[in-house]
Amino acid sequence: MPEAKRTGFREIKAKLLERIRDRTWAPGELMPREVALAEEFGCARTTVNRALRELSDDGLIERKRKAGTRVRTSPQRSARFKIPLVRDEIEATGALYRYNLVSQIALAAPDWLSARLDLKDGAPVLHVRCMHYANGAPFQYEDRWINCSAVPPMTEHTFIGESPNEWLVREVPFSNAEISFFAEAADPTTAEFLQIAPGEAVFTTERATWREDQPITLARMHFRRGYRVTTYY
Repeated sequence: MPEAKRTGFREIKAKLLERIRDRTWAPGELMPREVALAEEFGCARTTVNRALRELSDDGLIERKRKAGTRVRTSPQRSARFKIPLVRDEIEATGALYRYNLVSQIALAAPDWLSARLDLKDGAPVLHVRCMHYANGAPFQYEDRWINCSAVPPMTEHTFIGESPNEWLVREVPFSNAEISFFAEAADPTTAEFLQIAPGEAVFTTERATWREDQPITLARMHFRRGYRVTTYY
């Protein structure tokens, strides 16, 4: 006798979505718990959990530990950002990529960085500044702080031949990230490296990454006027 086909998380997600849309569960209403849904659909609780997690990522439901899962009163859309390696970003335009290390210094984390990443007082960090060029023209000035405790051999590593962006993506994959975008006036150092006038507007991306609860890096990437970021929904 053939084995009965198990209900997959995609099928469960579709059924739950249908109930949300037809107001079986009204906005703000508490949904059945995972155990009850798993029993109804005849599947493992982990399968239901994955379906609920995707609905949560889609901004349709809100999940709180011990408080249960509710349909959002106002669905939220999440923007997705593709974070390419700067080398790939430049070469995708057909331009020739060049990298240059400006400085690399090991020191104790300054107070503002300890507060920003919740580091212990005096935690060892690496401060790396580097430039990325497209066809010889300044493309990105990178100012990065790396938590040496998250990457033990970091104090002995040199970024002369490879950017910290590429090395960290390959060697220390992150699990969480916080990204900010803003415009600011170029300070003298940034202006010098980007070959623009001090005070001219620059586009800045600040990115902090973690592996589980351990901070890995805080980086600020500065671009000249005209740089563009595209998001996807």
